[in-house]
Amino acid sequence: MSILVTGGAGYIGSHAVHALADRGDKVVVLDNLSTGNRSLLGGRAVFVEGNIDDQPLVARILAEHKIDSVIHFAGSIVVPESVAEPLRYYENNVVASRALLAACVAGNVARFIFSSTATVFAEDAPQPLAETSPKAPISPYARSKLMMEWMLEDTARAHGMRYAILRYFNVCGADPEGRTGQVSPIPTHLIKRAALVALGRIPQLDIFGTDYPTPDGTGVRDYIHVSDLANAHLLVLDALRGGAESTSYNCGYGRGLSVRDVVASVERVIGRKLPVREAPRRPGDPPTLIADPSRIKAELGWQPKHDEIDAIVASALGWERRFNK
Repeated sequence: MSILVTGGAGYIGSHAVHALADRGDKVVVLDNLSTGNRSLLGGRAVFVEGNIDDQPLVARILAEHKIDSVIHFAGSIVVPESVAEPLRYYENNVVASRALLAACVAGNVARFIFSSTATVFAEDAPQPLAETSPKAPISPYARSKLMMEWMLEDTARAHGMRYAILRYFNVCGADPEGRTGQVSPIPTHLIKRAALVALGRIPQLDIFGTDYPTPDGTGVRDYIHVSDLANAHLLVLDALRGGAESTSYNCGYGRGLSVRDVVASVERVIGRKLPVREAPRRPGDPPTLIADPSRIKAELGWQPKHDEIDAIVASALGWERRFNK
């Protein structure tokens, strides 16, 4: 049996593909390469270029490769962009995902893992956030992810599919072996942008919002290394294969760092000051997002291996030096 990874040529997806291949799993990647890069896979998976809403294509992949599990990474993820272009986000994250899910039901896929987001939680929910914390998304991106969560829950209940929803906090860093990392043509992740500034690829780092109700006025996030997140997917897949019930997990370290904390980390790693510019808040950004990861630790034994912020920054810098020469 094989695993279908949608969006597997993207940032998080490619890390998951390498983690699966490292332990011998057979992987098929479906990606339209709108933001992904096939070279990140290093030939470690069967690659199919195409869209997740192409139901005949998905049906053929499921049948030809005897797919028993799907990990769904494909989606649009930029919060401010979703505010400006909400219909595009609902089209990709809801309508296309609905088509993928329908093909999986028709193809008798037994297990489905969905990459969701911490931004589904209410802005005023107590921190850190547990899986049961109130949901009240404030951006079209977050709303589209919560819609897919509901759609997956209802579909699984009706058709006997088992699923896991992983709500990511701020994913960052790069593969310690240098095999993959972020290649976004328009970088939006804070640590990636800071790394590009550190290497002189962009002139300055914008800090969006300095008047949040946080200790230093900048947004606070729970930064999780992408390799630790990839490992979480493997543990979830193994649990579902072992008969675990459908559930959701918050994926973070339980530690909040402000934008200024991240800037200070980059400056420690490179040994000099970064040029920064303060800018207004971006629409759709909540002030604080910190995970309570106790469920995934208790139920699956997940233990982070890359949770030191300076090491995370160093891995991101190392990737940028290699990839953007």
